[in-house]
Amino acid sequence: MGQKRKPVAAESSVLPVEPARKRSLLKRLDNGNEAENGAEKSPSKRDVKVQCKDNKAATLNELVDLKGCTSCLLFECRKKKDLYMWLSKAPAGPSAKFLVSGVHTMAELKLTGNHLKGSRPILTFSSDFDEAPHLQVLKELLIQVYTTPKDHRKSKPFVDHVLAFTVVDNHIWFRNYQISASKPGTEKLDKIDKAHLENMTLIEVGPRFCLNPIKIFSGSFGGQVLYENPFYMSPNIMRSLEKKKKTSKYVKKIKAKQRRKSHIGANQVEPDELAHVFDEEDE
Repeated sequence: MGQKRKPVAAESSVLPVEPARKRSLLKRLDNGNEAENGAEKSPSKRDVKVQCKDNKAATLNELVDLKGCTSCLLFECRKKKDLYMWLSKAPAGPSAKFLVSGVHTMAELKLTGNHLKGSRPILTFSSDFDEAPHLQVLKELLIQVYTTPKDHRKSKPFVDHVLAFTVVDNHIWFRNYQISASKPGTEKLDKIDKAHLENMTLIEVGPRFCLNPIKIFSGSFGGQVLYENPFYMSPNIMRSLEKKKKTSKYVKKIKAKQRRKSHIGANQVEPDELAHVFDEEDE
C-alpha cells in the first residue's frame, strides 16, 4: 500500500483585510450613571476621565491621536445638572454638540428586554435624517460612533439588538431594542427551523435619552460653525425664565394684598344706628 497523499491547502482568493482603526470613547462627567448608560451602547471601551479647561479641543484631539482612533464620543457635565454630548471625527472633523435630556437609565426603567453586552447592533434612522443637510451629517456621525467596524477582530459574529434614532420636534430620540425571534410558546429559536422568523419582535431594553442638537462644527471640537439650532435654548436661560416666572407670581400676590387693603380702607362700612339695640336689653 502506498502512502496517503497529504491534502494540499487551496490558495485563498480572499484579499488580506486591513485591520480597522479603533474608535475612542472619552469621558468627562461628574454624575456617571446617566452618561455611562449611553456610553455602553458604543462598541468601544471607555477611556479615563478627562480634565481640560483651558484648551479642551487640543487636549482631546491629542488623546484621540495617542489612542490611534478616528472617532470620539464625549460626555460633559456642567453644574452637576446639565449633560452635554460631543460627537467628533478626529482630527479633521466635523463635530457636533448636543444637550442630553430626558435620560432614563436601565435600572430605572426595569424593562424586560435583554441582549448580550458588546454585541453588534443594527442602526435604524427615521426618514427625517435624509431630508435636512445637517441631519445627514449627524446621521453619518452616529453611524461612525455606534456601529462596529467592519472585520474588527473583537466583533461578534451575530446581531441581537437594534439602536433606533428618531427625529421628533427637532430632537433626536434614542431607543434600544432586543431582537426576539423565539417560537410561540418557547424561549429560544431553533437554529435549524427558521420558519418562525416571521414572528420576530422587538423588546425595549433601555436606556432612553433625547439629544437636542446645538451646533455642528467643521473641525474636531471646534472650528467654523456649519449649523446652529435656531430653536435651542440653554438650560441657564430656561432656569432664569422659570425663576422670573415664580418671582412674578410672588410680586402679583403681594400687589393683590396691597390692593385689597387699599380697597377696604377706601370703602369702610358706615356705623349702623340699630347695631347695639339688643345689647341694651340684655343688660
